Amino acid sequence: MKSPLLSLPGAVPAEGRDEGVAAHYGDLFREQRALADGSGFVDLSHRGVITVTGDDRLSWLHLLLTQHVSELPAGRATEALILTSNGHVEHALYIVDDGTTTWVHVEPGTQGDLLAYLESMKFYYRVEAADRTEDFAVVYLPAGSIAEVPDGVAVRETPQGRDLFLPRADLESYAAAHGPAVGMLGYEALRVEAHRPRLGFETDHRTIPHELGWIGSAVHLQKGCYRGQETVARVQNLGKPPRRLVFLHLDGSEVLLPGHGTPVRLASDGEEGRQLGFITTSARHHELGPIALALIKRNVPLDAELMVGTTAAAQEVVVEP
Repeated sequence: MKSPLLSLPGAVPAEGRDEGVAAHYGDLFREQRALADGSGFVDLSHRGVITVTGDDRLSWLHLLLTQHVSELPAGRATEALILTSNGHVEHALYIVDDGTTTWVHVEPGTQGDLLAYLESMKFYYRVEAADRTEDFAVVYLPAGSIAEVPDGVAVRETPQGRDLFLPRADLESYAAAHGPAVGMLGYEALRVEAHRPRLGFETDHRTIPHELGWIGSAVHLQKGCYRGQETVARVQNLGKPPRRLVFLHLDGSEVLLPGHGTPVRLASDGEEGRQLGFITTSARHHELGPIALALIKRNVPLDAELMVGTTAAAQEVVVEP
């Protein structure tokens, strides 16, 4: 869906998975600093919105998700995954319940497949799941923001900020009152800095939760059975994941950022060396310069100097080997 905020002065449309909202509004670093200072907002209206209602909604979702949600208090934010039968990550859900409705936002374009899966698992439970993307827009307010939240709006509050499920018809008026607007490039730079994985960026068809540090934040190890739990338990109790997420400081002398999928190698092996992993997200940070997240083989030494394409990279641990 194309956001009406693309008509704001300076708006440059995002591409790829974030198509439909702004990449930036003319000043990338100013926008990042605004978020870091707790001001402004990010238009996430391209994200999918799912609601679940009915008396059984939390106990039903508890059976399907990796997170313990059967007794989720009203207003408490959480996140969860849906895995394949082999334990690979299929969906990432960002959740809050308001006492009568469970609100979920997901990656753009994934809401249809998610809803189809939920519908297939209803059985005799008293639940109704619905795609509300056309009716509600997700708006992000950074931690420290003093922006008002309209009455009746569902809010998902985390240490990183607040996600508002705003009526889509109110998006333009809310933006006019609570600017400055910050584009996806600024939002993504702070996400990379915080080491937060994102479905479709840090994941591929064989990603398991351990590789990205989702154990605990999105996967509860003491809850009951769910699809893919066997893989989670086996890796947790008997082994190690084959790959690990890593944060990279990139050589700032390069003009272009490495794109998603750019190979990561040992610097000592040069450009023809064996590929050890790949870039998942790269960004220009207002203080740190060029940074990235990458998925690399678990046994890469922690002190190894790496190379991304032709760019030198120093690693910081996100997931322990």
